[in-house]
Amino acid sequence: MLDSIDFLLQALLEEGRIDEGTARQAMTLAEAERIEPGEALLKLDAIDERGLALCRAWVYEYTFVDLDKFDIDQHNAHLIPARLARSIGAFPLFVCDDIATVALRNPLDLSAIDALNQTLRRQVEPVICDAAKLDALIEQAYTLADLGGGATASDEENVGSLTTGDEPIVAAVNQILRAAAETNASDVHINPDDRRLHLRYRVDGVLVPQQGPDLAVHSSLVQRLKVMASLDLTQTRRPQDGKFRFTHRDQRIDVRLSILPTVYGENVVMRLLRPASQIGSIDDLLMTPEDSSTFVEMVGKPHGILLVTGPTGSGKTTTLYTALGHLNRPERNIMTIEDPVEIRLPLIRQIQVNHEIGLNFASALRSILRQDPDVVLVGEIRDEETARIAVQSALTGHLVLSTLHTNDAVSSITRLRDLGVPSFAIGNSLLGVVAQRLVRRVCAECGVDERPAPTLLEPLGIHDEGGMFRVGRGCPACGTTGFKGRVGVFEILRVTRALQEVIDSGGTADDLRRVAEREGMSSMLQDGIRKAKLGITGLSELTRLNAAIEPELAMPTPKAA
Repeated sequence: MLDSIDFLLQALLEEGRIDEGTARQAMTLAEAERIEPGEALLKLDAIDERGLALCRAWVYEYTFVDLDKFDIDQHNAHLIPARLARSIGAFPLFVCDDIATVALRNPLDLSAIDALNQTLRRQVEPVICDAAKLDALIEQAYTLADLGGGATASDEENVGSLTTGDEPIVAAVNQILRAAAETNASDVHINPDDRRLHLRYRVDGVLVPQQGPDLAVHSSLVQRLKVMASLDLTQTRRPQDGKFRFTHRDQRIDVRLSILPTVYGENVVMRLLRPASQIGSIDDLLMTPEDSSTFVEMVGKPHGILLVTGPTGSGKTTTLYTALGHLNRPERNIMTIEDPVEIRLPLIRQIQVNHEIGLNFASALRSILRQDPDVVLVGEIRDEETARIAVQSALTGHLVLSTLHTNDAVSSITRLRDLGVPSFAIGNSLLGVVAQRLVRRVCAECGVDERPAPTLLEPLGIHDEGGMFRVGRGCPACGTTGFKGRVGVFEILRVTRALQEVIDSGGTADDLRRVAEREGMSSMLQDGIRKAKLGITGLSELTRLNAAIEPELAMPTPKAA
């Protein structure tokens, strides 16, 4: 074995991948700590895990398999015992007839191959993988495969780090949350049906299926989550909501848990909320210079109401929190009423809605106004009473930030009218409206320039042929999707004197839109086209955005951007 390891260093030395000094250091460290020289190279930062795996594959003449590029069936864990898999560092990737392709930490370990032959009763074809990713695959697969029994209230505190629990179900829940955090998922869905349990992560706004546990452990998983969120373990026939917190890689992540009974059992959705440190500056929103200037001007006003609008999951909370971060100074008293408080912000007084005791947006807003606030954030204007009090607050010297669920900026004005707010009060209190959606970013690792066909451009109103757009080819960094991360596209309506006159006169939505466009408002689609031309997002995301907008709002198509 030592000779073969020395051969690896010698080969790397001859190829110029390491120098003699590094080779000597690796051998000295390997002898001192009784580890392989390859592992010593990792400790010396002379090579990374992937580089070491590629070198081993080249030197030993074995195939290298990039685990990120294959959909590995984790149920293959049943083919070999967990103890053997963990001790020799092996996992069966593919089984075809009498041949098993097995990822093996050390393919030169003949005793390991013999053990695999006897266990699998097939011809073993060893391949080399990134060792860290192989270890992660083994841990995840066997954590889910080893499930049995339920969780009890004494298993673990509902606030803590994701350490491996004594019970397999505890380890399985921890593994699900850990993997969600690793993939930067915003939501985790655990959905039972009549034959299987579906596990899905929402990543960059898209639900991505994952390999999860069997349906037989569904009730145990739900019980474990109820324990973590301090919910009623005996109640399975009514909805329950709760929250808990865990720490992953020194980052605190709050989880909002929703459990809903269905015909196949309790459906689970968890929202993962990152800390306030991830809230950036207004520049990080990537608005156009004109829109950014308008936004800064509006949030800098001493009084009035600013609305952010869009459907659920469109990034409204991020935009509002960014505005609060911009305003947050010791000399300002900023108070919020939210349902729920998603991210805790320093210095700002945040209040959680509690319907059980009658603490709703309207009642809390009345109390907040007696706390001498300068800036008030109302999580959402849902009813006539909240709308009336918010507008009155804006008219009496407070800056009010809030959200509405409307499809575009102009519709917010008609929505306020529907909630019983008089047109003259809207015109005198409303500073502006930010309508927005989220589109996915083209992956920085695999994005390439491409000239699209005119048939892809014309439906979006892009007529300047010959332009280049970015397309993600798909890589391990983006999970082969071609996209990584999201960015907002915005439509900012500023209430100018001309627009105020139309509002006061009870103008229709079409009247309002015509005046707003004449005053300089550009649509979300136009902002998306600008970001696509800059290589930030892709045409497929613009097509999806266009389809999400009401036809009467999307047509006619915008002028060439």
